[in-house]
Amino acid sequence: MTEKPSIGRRLWVCVKDVIPSAKKTAIWIVEITATISAVIFILRAVNVIPLISNAVSPVMKFVGLPGEASLAYVSGYFVNVYSAIAAAVTLGLTRRSMTILAVMAMCSHSMIVETAVQKKTGSSAIRMVIVRTLSGIVLASLLNLILPEEAAAATGSAAVANPPFWIMFKEWIISLLKLCIKIIILIFLLSVLQKILKEFGVINVISKFLNWPLKFFGLSPNTSFLWIVSNTLGLAYGAAVMFQEKESGHVSQREIQLLNSHIAISHSNLEDLILFTSVGGIWWIILLTRWAGSFLLVWEERLEFYLRDRRRAAA
Repeated sequence: MTEKPSIGRRLWVCVKDVIPSAKKTAIWIVEITATISAVIFILRAVNVIPLISNAVSPVMKFVGLPGEASLAYVSGYFVNVYSAIAAAVTLGLTRRSMTILAVMAMCSHSMIVETAVQKKTGSSAIRMVIVRTLSGIVLASLLNLILPEEAAAATGSAAVANPPFWIMFKEWIISLLKLCIKIIILIFLLSVLQKILKEFGVINVISKFLNWPLKFFGLSPNTSFLWIVSNTLGLAYGAAVMFQEKESGHVSQREIQLLNSHIAISHSNLEDLILFTSVGGIWWIILLTRWAGSFLLVWEERLEFYLRDRRRAAA
């Protein structure tokens, strides 16, 4: 009878097996992140971002936000949630307004980087951009109709002069290096964790525990680990693990597309949610609004799949 490998040996095999794919994924995400970050830095340095914000200002008024909030939205759209919050805290928004802005920013932040990541997993980049952008606006406009009005807070100024170029450049380089290091470490750790959970059968337990919640959202239990990663750490990290799942064949392309539709507007429901709550957002409204949006989005796509399959069967 063949002796079963020790736990230590099985753990080492898990680490060794994921290194090539994790390295490939980490390099790709770092490359796309650094490139987009450099472009955004240049746009900021030459004051193009404020021009874009002014063009978006009418949309802010449509969803019940002051025109100055466009700077926060645009910063989040092209950069990340941190940029959106940094701009938002200067405006003295009410809890109502901060909640609406949070929903918009969390649906459509880091658009370029995260769209590139989702495209690599097989989803349409154009569809993801349209879905995330429109979802943020539609959900924000609904909240504007539903949430009770509040007395306006003392507004600050969104027009903050840029610091000297060398200071901006230094801050950008430091933040980019920190982000790249974080990306590399998390992708390797997540890849190893996923492999270990599979090796010891924990994934099956997680799938059974999340079976009904995921079915409610229209998702496959096979995507349970990916769903957890996307909701806690974010879309980019979830998609990074998705690369390996797709290549291994454990998750079908259709299951990935449905998950991508869900996490397109409902991800990072831990750190980002805490950050917006800390500056005045109402966490449960932000969370439930995005879950409701993702619920409708996935079931709409499932209807698309159903109708498409029927047409093929009839052909």
